[in-house]
Amino acid sequence: MFYFTKFFLKLLRLNNKFVFGLALLFLMLSSSCAYLLEKETFGNLFNGLWWVMTTVTTTGYGDYYPRTVAGKCLGIFLYIFGIGLISVTIGKVIDSLFIYRQRKEAGKLRYQGEKHFVMIDWSKHAELAIQEILNSDAETEIVLIDTLEKTPIIHNRVHYIQGNPTHLETLDMANMTKARAVFVFANDTTEDHTMLRDPSFVDGKTLLVATTIERNYRHVHSIVEIKNRENMQNFQHVNVNEFILGNETISQLAVRSAFAPGSSRIVSQLLTKQSDSNFHVLGRRKAWRTYRDAFEQLLEEGATLISDGDQLNINRKLDQLIPEEARLFVICDMETYERISVIE
Repeated sequence: MFYFTKFFLKLLRLNNKFVFGLALLFLMLSSSCAYLLEKETFGNLFNGLWWVMTTVTTTGYGDYYPRTVAGKCLGIFLYIFGIGLISVTIGKVIDSLFIYRQRKEAGKLRYQGEKHFVMIDWSKHAELAIQEILNSDAETEIVLIDTLEKTPIIHNRVHYIQGNPTHLETLDMANMTKARAVFVFANDTTEDHTMLRDPSFVDGKTLLVATTIERNYRHVHSIVEIKNRENMQNFQHVNVNEFILGNETISQLAVRSAFAPGSSRIVSQLLTKQSDSNFHVLGRRKAWRTYRDAFEQLLEEGATLISDGDQLNINRKLDQLIPEEARLFVICDMETYERISVIE
């Protein structure tokens, strides 16, 4: 008994691949032996495998069983070695799943997907952005990068990467090359969780991250949050696609609400997926020559054209030609957007 215990303890210390291979080889050889020893009993190799599996897993249906001494000796051998080997194998499978989950939550696993969103630095703004993306699209996946020891959010479509976002190996772990867009949020804490009080230091930290991304992944659409508008000039050498002034936007929205009550609710409805009508983007159709063509046809289809990119003066240039690269923003519900987006 001592030798059996010592043997199985050695199995526990062996490489998982070796144990899995040994278990597979053991099952195949045992199944072949069972069939060769009692061909009339088992009929074919698969039935031999079925008997071996029900034996080593202690299920024992009793539909097949050996009738010869040699077959029964094989059964005894399976009781002694097979059950122990399969138990060790199952234990290693469970351990592997547990270790995988631990590594995933600790941000140690490389992300392999494509067309995903990358969120850099965990904050309340990042949390709200993640929830909005998850509510807006039922398939899009998100990769969060931070230095926390464990993922701050558990979701099957959120993958966590632990590391410094200014290091290329961290960004490669997030498969940044194939990302759809990257969000860089202004994080006012350092790696040792010290609070940064000065907005310039916060934006300086953001600048380092944005510079690393744009130098190596210029093709990825980047959205960067900054604390202070005056610091925007420091980003001139960085090809950031869009800036977000979080605190300033909140203040401006509050003032607009005071002068025009209800305006904040309108903006909120347009920005959240909880509302029926949202912003959507369309390309130029072949039938449209001018903005007036697009405006009038979209209106008939149930959508309102409001801008070309960030140009909100559509109503003053209705007779101008629409460029091929136009990005036409419209307001409509999802059902209307799905219907009009497929029209060429």
